[in-house]
Amino acid sequence: MDNQPRGLPAPPPPGSAALPPGTYAGQVVLVTGGGSGLGKAIAAEFARLGADLVIASRRAGQLEAARAELAAVPGAGRVTAAVCDVRDPERVADVFDAAEAALALPDVLVNNAAANFPCPAEDLSPNAWRAVVDTTLTGTWFMTREFGRRHLAAGTPGSIVNIGASYAWTGGPGFAHSAAAKAGVKNLVETLAVEWGPYGIQVNGLVPGLFPHEDMSEDIRGGLERAAPGAKDARQPALRVGVPRELGWAATFLASPYARFVTGHTLVVDGANWQRRSLVSPEVVPLRDQLGRPPFGH
Repeated sequence: MDNQPRGLPAPPPPGSAALPPGTYAGQVVLVTGGGSGLGKAIAAEFARLGADLVIASRRAGQLEAARAELAAVPGAGRVTAAVCDVRDPERVADVFDAAEAALALPDVLVNNAAANFPCPAEDLSPNAWRAVVDTTLTGTWFMTREFGRRHLAAGTPGSIVNIGASYAWTGGPGFAHSAAAKAGVKNLVETLAVEWGPYGIQVNGLVPGLFPHEDMSEDIRGGLERAAPGAKDARQPALRVGVPRELGWAATFLASPYARFVTGHTLVVDGANWQRRSLVSPEVVPLRDQLGRPPFGH
C-alpha cells in the first residue's frame, strides 16, 4: 500500500457550483472589494447561483472590467458596479441608494474590502495605521451598519459575511495594524449575530488561507517568494494552496438558506495551515531581519 503523503484532493473544476442552481435567484448580493482578487472570485460564485450583483470598489477602471466579466458568468443575474470608499459613511449610503435604485435592497453583504502591507510595528506611522484600520475595521462597520439599519427599518431578513484573517486569534507579527483591525471584524461577527439575530439578520465570518491570485499585491507576493520560493505547496498541511472558487463556495453557503441556523461563526478555509505547529520550534528571526530592514533608528 502506498502511504506517501498526497495532501488534500483538488476541488471540483471551474464552473462547478456548491449549491443548487438558482439558489440566489431574485436576491441581491453586495460585495465590497468585488472588482478584483478574492472579492471578484466570491462574487462570481454568487453570480453562478443566479444572484443579482453589486460590486463596489474605489477603483473605477477596474470595476467596469469586473462587471463585464461577472455578467458573463453562466447563470448570473444583473450586475452593477459602484465606486465607493468604505471609509466614508456618506459614500456608503450612496452605494446602498444606488443598489436599491438599480436592483433592490441587498439581501447579502460581503465585507471584503481591506487594506494591508507588512511593516514592523515600530515603523508604523499614524497615517499608515489609519489607512489600514479605517478601511478594514471602520469601513466594514460603516457597510454593516448601513445594511443593518435598512433591514431593521424594512423588517426584512439579511445575511452578512465578513472576510477575516486567522491572526485575529493568533496575532500577526509584521501586521499589527491589520491584525488589530481583523480582531475587531471578528468581534463584530460575534456581537452583531446576537444583537440582530432576533430580527432575522445573520452575521458570519470567513477567513481565507493562502489563495494565490492575479491581483495579489507585490508586498504579499514578494513575501511568499521569500518564504517559499517555488515550494509554497509543501508548506501547507494540505500540500496545496487554495483555489479562489473554494472561498466563493464557502461564502455562498454561509449566506444561503441552508445555513440559516449558522450565525456568529467564523469559518476558516485554509487547509489547517493556521493550526500547524512544529515538534521543534524554528529559530526566531526578528521581523526587521525577515523584511531586510536596518536596525530601528539607523
